[in-house]
Amino acid sequence: MKLRRIFRHLFTTAASGRRAFPPQALHELQRAIREGEQSHRAEVRIIIEAALPLAELIDGVHARARARMLFSDYRIWDTEENSGVLMYVNLADREVEILTDRGVGRLVEAKEWQAICDAMTRDFARGSYRDGAVAALSSLNALLAQRMPSDGQRTNQLSDRPIIL
Repeated sequence: MKLRRIFRHLFTTAASGRRAFPPQALHELQRAIREGEQSHRAEVRIIIEAALPLAELIDGVHARARARMLFSDYRIWDTEENSGVLMYVNLADREVEILTDRGVGRLVEAKEWQAICDAMTRDFARGSYRDGAVAALSSLNALLAQRMPSDGQRTNQLSDRPIIL
């Protein structure tokens, strides 16, 4: 385990997460999810985690594995069309992961999701957390509108509220 990573996680606190994503930014993310979901049939959640819990850090868990845990814990897979999408942000590791349920996963290639993650990570490196996340959600929603367009019979199955851990 790298000492540098341990220190990053120990010193990236919940307060760091609140500074990066204050209440107004969270409100904008929620609005971006709600409005975007009107154009497609997927269900989008965003989970922002300042740092990993100590047990996961000691176990060497990385962003992708943590995103899988949270995808399950928050039941993002529990949608009618298997259309759940998780955008996971780990501030300490400066990583973004997008996980999808199989209904969406077969319609969008991994490289398309990765392009969204890369753009968001670049914005975060410049300190542009709110704008980077809103832009990423806009790109994600546009991609979903192309591949899984709304059929006009939308029911919201998962909360649009961002989760800060």
